[in-house]
Amino acid sequence: MKPKMIIFDYGHTLIYERNFDFQKGYRKVFEHVVKNPDNITCDKMQELAEGIFNRVDVCRKHGFEIHEFPIFRATAEYFGLEFSEPIEIIERIHWDHSSEHGVMPNVEALIDFLNEQGIRTGVVSNIGWSGGALKARLDAMLPNNRFEFVIASSEYAIRKPDPILFQIALRKAGLEPSKVWFCGDNIMADVEGAHRSGIFPVYYDCAAEKGPNARAELPEDFEYLHIHDWSELINILK
Repeated sequence: MKPKMIIFDYGHTLIYERNFDFQKGYRKVFEHVVKNPDNITCDKMQELAEGIFNRVDVCRKHGFEIHEFPIFRATAEYFGLEFSEPIEIIERIHWDHSSEHGVMPNVEALIDFLNEQGIRTGVVSNIGWSGGALKARLDAMLPNNRFEFVIASSEYAIRKPDPILFQIALRKAGLEPSKVWFCGDNIMADVEGAHRSGIFPVYYDCAAEKGPNARAELPEDFEYLHIHDWSELINILK
């Protein structure tokens, strides 16, 4: 049965990210500093931010999410830094320049196909960046998307595979789990998480752009769809 809605993961499902260089991101941010009372360096700001992050990162191992935004704010205000742009824009500048990113193969064709078929779409992502920054990137890189909602785990304090995030997505969609498919590249977070919530999982196993948290072991105790390219999903749904 064709789904009424397909919900996607973000990283290495719709958009890939690679070659992270947070120092490069902080250098770009420093171009927008208009007040620096202690004349601190870009490296000093990065050192404090990473120190805070490392202290709280243990939460992720227990299913909780860290939001990058308050860490960035705490660092900036600790040093008395002020910027020429609102901090929401500074966050996007930092993210945009901290890694290479691009559209996954054939995802644009898939989005156009789903739009033509009237199959609704949404996004649920495990991510530390804000929901606003995530939506802005998706809109910029996939301008034809009709995502009804973009859920960033950073704003809900929990991470997939926690069923609460999937249930929130279903609530927003106004659909029963049996009417929805979930597509992602992570066996535990996306495939097992969706299954536990009654949503049919699609494991997107793209060899060209493996996500950093992808897991090789495939589940054998429930049904799911295993694809390697978005063109496969288009053909299945025709």
